[in-house]
Formats: sequence, C-alpha cells, structure tokens
Amino acid sequence: MIHFGSISKQTFLADYWQKKPLLIKQALPNFISPMTPDELAGLSLEEEFESRLITGSTTNQQWSLSEGPFQAQDFSKLPEKDWTLLVQGVDQFIPEIENLITHFDFIPRWRFDDVMISYAAKGGSVGPHFDFYDVFLLQGSGTRRWMLSHKDCHLDNYLAGVPLRIMNQFSAEQVFEVEPGDILYIPPKVAHHGVSLDDQCTTLSFGYRSYQYAEMFSGFPNQPHADQYYVDPIWNDEQTPAFIPQSAVQAANKIAHISAADFAKFVTRLDSLDQKILQQLEYQQQGLDFNIKALYRLHAVCKIAYLQINDQLKFFINGSILDSHSFDTTTLINFCNQRQLSASSHPVLTQHLFALNLIQSV
Repeated sequence: MIHFGSISKQTFLADYWQKKPLLIKQALPNFISPMTPDELAGLSLEEEFESRLITGSTTNQQWSLSEGPFQAQDFSKLPEKDWTLLVQGVDQFIPEIENLITHFDFIPRWRFDDVMISYAAKGGSVGPHFDFYDVFLLQGSGTRRWMLSHKDCHLDNYLAGVPLRIMNQFSAEQVFEVEPGDILYIPPKVAHHGVSLDDQCTTLSFGYRSYQYAEMFSGFPNQPHADQYYVDPIWNDEQTPAFIPQSAVQAANKIAHISAADFAKFVTRLDSLDQKILQQLEYQQQGLDFNIKALYRLHAVCKIAYLQINDQLKFFINGSILDSHSFDTTTLINFCNQRQLSASSHPVLTQHLFALNLIQSV
C-alpha cells in the first residue's frame, strides 16, 4: 500500500490526479526492486520484450536509439555513462512486477497500460519530454534527479533530426532527487527530464492509457474533436479497480456520444501487441489439464471490467462482453477486482475461463 504521507489518498485523487505532479517520499518504505539491472538486460535479449537502448545527453544533444532484441556484446560497446536501457511490458511476463500494480488500484485497473522498467548508467536519460498519459515513477534502485516543467509543452517544441521526441526548449520549474521507494506522479502534458546520478539507477514506470477522440471514435472520421483527450472524473477509492462508474461514461460523452457498453468494450480492448502475447500464452497452454486444486489468475495481458447498464451488471473482457448468466454475480465481481480464482471454490466459472484460455495456474 502506498503511503501518501501528509495527504490522504482521496486528496490525491481530487487535487492531483491529472492536474499536478506529486513527489511521494518513501511511498513504499524499504522497497527492494524485484528486477536487478542485470536481469533487465537479460530480458532485453529476448524477442518477447520490446526494448530500446538510448545514448546521449542534453550537454551535446547527440542522441542515438537502438531497438532490441539485443545481444550480450551490445552492452560491452556502450560508453561508461550517458546511456539508458528501456524494457516495456515487463508486468505481462514477470508476476512479481505485475503484483506491484495492486499498489495503484485506487486508479481503475482498466485505465492501466503497462510497466516499463529502465536502467540508466550515470548521466543516462531519455531527454526532456512530455506525454499525454499519467505515470507513476517508482524508484527501484540507485538515485535519479527529476526536473519538471509546465512550460513549452507543445508539439512543435521538439528537436529536429533526432530519433527521439526530445524537447528543444526546456526550463525546469521543479527539481527532485529520488531514492528507492520514492514515487513521482506526473500527469499529462507536464514535461519531465530524469537523469541518473549513479550506476545503480532503475526506475519502474506505471503508465496509464490516454484516450484520444480519434482512437475512441475511429468509425467517425473528420470530427471536430479529433485531437481531444478523455479526462477522468474524480475517482473514489472504493477498492473496486475493475468497476466502470457512470461518471467515467459521462466523461467520455463530453467528447462525443458513446454508449456504456461501447465504452467498456473500448477500454478493455487489446492492442495488436497484446493480442499477439495472448496468442502465445494460449499456445503454451495447449495440452495442459484443468487442475481443480489450483489457484488460477487472469493472464496479465488481459483487460477486464464491469459496469451497470439498466440496473444489470455487465462484464467485459478483452473488448467483448462476457456471458455471465450462468455464474454467481458476486463471484464474478470478486474475480474482476482480484484477477484470480480458486478452482475448488468456484469450479464451473474457473473451468469456463480456463477453456477460454483467459487464466493460468499460479
């Protein structure tokens, strides 16, 4: 559980989420990262992981970008400082990383995207930049200096001829130094520049999706709101991370009309990379027998949610409605929120989800 210090969780949700940055010192006291720099480098050698190596600094603005999978000798060719390794979607393969997401379940899980982990040698960074999504930056090991700014966050303020989106003009308004267990929250359109202060620096980035009109309403081209983004309502910490409240549907309808069911399908839809990962998991599960004594968990890549439509609860997974008529509603709600299920306690539902290749034994 995250320790917010002098503010409450509800204060964070009302006053900071999607509004302004917040440094939470020792949010996870005595935190020890499940992923070491060497283990992260090992993941970048595998095809399953999307990885990148970035070299450069704002001192000379000489930046380079290489995409994995890498080979071990690639790391021996790197300079002593000013480089960063990034690995995306680590939570989708490493259960110890996926388990960390529950610390952030005061934000709906259906808003979550993935965990990216970075290692940076001393001086390493990816340059000053801004994004359109929310992110919690958990310091895993080592120390990093973060510089933040609201200034010049526009799309024409990027360096030309550089393989990365690095801001041309960046003037820090806030400066923080973070240590293991510290969390820095950064909302959309706040520029940030993190520089490693030593050779042990790892950072875990818990990113949340941004919904642009053009994506949400892809069937309606040339609309006047194409560049607008969905903005969350003020969440209430109700410990139901899979629930879609009516306020979220209303927020989506501030851009254009979308039904509650279509919104649920959209926010649980898998992208092409997630679909490929799920297909690989399905292939690996072929030939496995259902174990009535096992505890099963939803595949990490899966997106699940539920909401109320006309006084009835409807359940959605991976962009489709889940036929729930044959199952106990309370059990389904608990499964959506906890993402795991005991086969011995709920054999019919568990076997149904197993047959759909949506769960795997723990």
